[in-house]
Amino acid sequence: MGRLATVSADGAPHIVPVCFALDGDDVYVALDEKPKRVAPERLRRVRNIVANPRVQLLVDLYDEDWSRLAFVQADGRAELLQPDAARHARAIALLRAKYPQYREMALEARPVIAIAVERWRSWSASGA
Repeated sequence: MGRLATVSADGAPHIVPVCFALDGDDVYVALDEKPKRVAPERLRRVRNIVANPRVQLLVDLYDEDWSRLAFVQADGRAELLQPDAARHARAIALLRAKYPQYREMALEARPVIAIAVERWRSWSASGA
């Protein structure tokens, strides 16, 4: 599980938990069929990306044993891949391979968030 941070045109931050798939320095996030109040294109994260494509993805490992704590942070630029985009099918395939729940969803008809990672950072309590 990751957390995607976006920023609106007026500088308001917005963070949401997301499922993601990694392909080198590209990260894909589905706008899936889980219940939402608005259409995918009207989600706050999507509106923020359109206004300001700079995003950050944080994936962390929490453990009661704090010597196992770790995180990876990815800073990059996001774009929306529409269903007719060349990379859209690859993104859907990667997401479905990682999350069996997506195999039952009509992701082909929905945009996908693509993040081109420009900077990776990581930390672990063990130093590894």
